[in-house]
Order: sequence, then structure tokens, then C-alpha cells
Amino acid sequence: MIWPFSRRRRAPSPPTLDPALLRQASAGLPWLRALDPTRRERLHALAARFLHEKTITPLQGLRLDDVQRLRLALLCCMPLLEFGSEGLHGWRELVVYPGAFRVRRSHMDAYGVLHEGEEELIGEAWLHGPVILSWADIRADIAAPAEGYCVAVHEIAHKLDALDGVMDGTPPLPRAWQRQWAADFQRAYDALCATLDAGHDSAIDPYAAEAPEEFFAVCSEYHFSQPQRLRAALPEVAAHLQRFYGDPLLPGA
Repeated sequence: MIWPFSRRRRAPSPPTLDPALLRQASAGLPWLRALDPTRRERLHALAARFLHEKTITPLQGLRLDDVQRLRLALLCCMPLLEFGSEGLHGWRELVVYPGAFRVRRSHMDAYGVLHEGEEELIGEAWLHGPVILSWADIRADIAAPAEGYCVAVHEIAHKLDALDGVMDGTPPLPRAWQRQWAADFQRAYDALCATLDAGHDSAIDPYAAEAPEEFFAVCSEYHFSQPQRLRAALPEVAAHLQRFYGDPLLPGA
């Protein structure tokens, strides 16, 4: 019940970005040059919310100024242009290493033997934890935006995938679309695995065959970095990603 003399709490004002800072950060991102005004404003609002809600933690002596932090936010929000701010749910921290970082892994094989070792990574997204990125590889992606790689997009794709509680290559979608997505992606994934198992070269990065969730994340990179190649190699997958992410952002794509 709202008493006559009570006052409703005002909804907090949406966070905003400093225009000068935004101009500097945007100028260094090739993906933003062809954005129409509506999508540009949407991306700015998402990036402002990202900076308001997320902690950006540089490690190993790395220092990030305000322009670089905003640039990271813009990159991480590019995959959310159509999905919206719901894609920011479920995690709170972006961890940034100066370059590739090592993680220790252990797993049990089918025979019950425990295997341990180290891997060198440029990005990682935990199911219930942070996104982790290599700053050197972020800079490399910005310098060569049409090379087929975008580590920020890759890891945010994993976070979108995880929104339904499991990373399986299918983000939460309306039921009919989800069924068609799962069928089309599985068929394309199986075909990629068969191609590689036969010793043939693949049209996209072979890492996509690691697991269905990696297939989705790698194809997401191609949507933002080499959309023509994705359309030629995997037209059904490309059509789903265009619907999910919107039109590719690179000029001339």
C-alpha cells in the first residue's frame, strides 16, 4: 500500500558518458564508423551501463586510462546491440592481463586418469565469474579488425550463451527460434568436425571444432570481423547471427 503522504523512490537516472571521452574512445574502434545513429546511441547507453555496473581490473602492472576502459566497454557491448542490457547479467568483473596468460587445468579422462597441465590463453569467460581478456590481443584486434578475430566478442558470446545456465552454443532465444538455431548450428558444427577429421582444411578457424560453445563464439568473431567469409562458408549460421547481433559493423561488410 502507498500511503497518501509517502513518496515513491525515484528511478535512478541512467549513467551517461563524457562526450569528449566518448569521441576519443570511439575514434579508435573501426567497427563504430558505419553505425547508424540509432544503434550508435544504443551502444553508448550499453557502454555507460557496463562501466557503471562492472569492475575493470588490470593485472600484472597494466594501467588503463579512462579512454581505454571506455574502449573495452564499447567492444564488450557490441554483441549486445540487439540483445540488450540483459546480456550484462550474471557477472561483475572484467579482468585484463597485459598479454596472454597461463592457467592450470586438470581433467579426468575416460579411464579415471587425472591429467594436469598449463594452457596459455588470450581470453576466458567463466560460467559464474569474470570475463578475462588479454590487452595485447585487444589492441591487435583493433589494429586488424578484418582478420577473423575479436577476443572481446568471443568471450561475450560465451557470457550470452551462459545466460540460461549452461554453455552449449545456444543462447536464450524464443522457443521456435531456439529449436531452429540448435538444429542449424549442430549440423554446421558436425560438418566442420567431419571436415577436420578427414584431414581437410576448414573455411573457418579449426578451434571452432573444440565444442559447440566454441563454434558459436568463433562464428560470432567472424560475424564482426569477416562476415563475408562466414556467409560464404556457413550461410545458415550467418543468417542466425545477423538476426541475433544485427547487421555486421565493419564498413563494406
